[in-house]
Amino acid sequence: MFERTKPLTDQPAPAARAPGHDRAGDRVEIDCVLPSDLAGERFDRAAARLFTAISRSELTGWIRAGQLTLDGRAVKASTPVAGGERMRGCIERPPRFDWDTAEELAFEVVHEDGAVIVVDKPAGLVVHPGAGQPRGTLVNGLLHRFASLAVLPRAGLVHRLDKDTSGLLVVAANAESLLRLGQAMRERRVERRYLAVVEGAVDEDRTIDAPIGRHPRQRTRQAVREDGRPAVTHVRVRERFARHSFVEARLETGRTHQIRVHLAAIGHPLVGDGRYGADGRVPPGTAPDQGRRFRTFPRQALHAHHLAFAHPSRGGRMRFDSPLPQDMSELLATLREALP
Repeated sequence: MFERTKPLTDQPAPAARAPGHDRAGDRVEIDCVLPSDLAGERFDRAAARLFTAISRSELTGWIRAGQLTLDGRAVKASTPVAGGERMRGCIERPPRFDWDTAEELAFEVVHEDGAVIVVDKPAGLVVHPGAGQPRGTLVNGLLHRFASLAVLPRAGLVHRLDKDTSGLLVVAANAESLLRLGQAMRERRVERRYLAVVEGAVDEDRTIDAPIGRHPRQRTRQAVREDGRPAVTHVRVRERFARHSFVEARLETGRTHQIRVHLAAIGHPLVGDGRYGADGRVPPGTAPDQGRRFRTFPRQALHAHHLAFAHPSRGGRMRFDSPLPQDMSELLATLREALP
């Protein structure tokens, strides 16, 4: 069943030609009309709200250099916009990681309709190129299957999953979809639910409302911090065992490592997540080979199992579900067998 939703704005959707790629680097071409709902925003903030895949600092740099203009004029980044202005820019970026290389990689496409692509990502697959992983990522695999994504910022990525998190991820197939899905994500209209096996018996359903920021000493970790960005996770207990729990986590926000950080903060790190405190505890009464499965589980036991959002062109509600992968299913089977 599909339900209708209202348009995002009363203006025509911005038309944008996003990055083209060549061997010398990236060329970003922007040509769009600012929607009226951005009236009163600073120019740099309005640009960042429209183009979520480009950092605000990079957009601000282009504005200051006169490369990104309003109605053909170079203005300050702090200039308030009225809505209806034409934003234009053609910027040459220096060479970056291998975002434009197509590679044949194993992952499942569960939906594709010309506007939206939904992928079921396996654990172990990095989402996009970066330091230490220049190629062999989901982005490279997407470009192999959908060559048209090469003209979109970040190949149409709307959000990310950690390398060792499996499950559903939405990708925009054109510039209009990227703008609309990015706005839906910012306005918390994209529903994302995850399944996790955690250490310890979670006593009750709860909402974790705790800001998250970079760990003060370990730069590859995040932590609950008073000066962090707002972060909210809703946790529902599905099954409770002697030393573990099977939970569903619904994201209200989408901070880096949010579910991992929040569950660790309440004393229930994910099985296999040594970075956030998992100790490899074993269910009571399990055979040695089964116990080894918990001590050596090779990833955080986290799976993005449900995704729902309004179609960016048609407006109907779309819902997708992904079954628990085999490795997590085997964890649960061992826990259920260990019940008295």
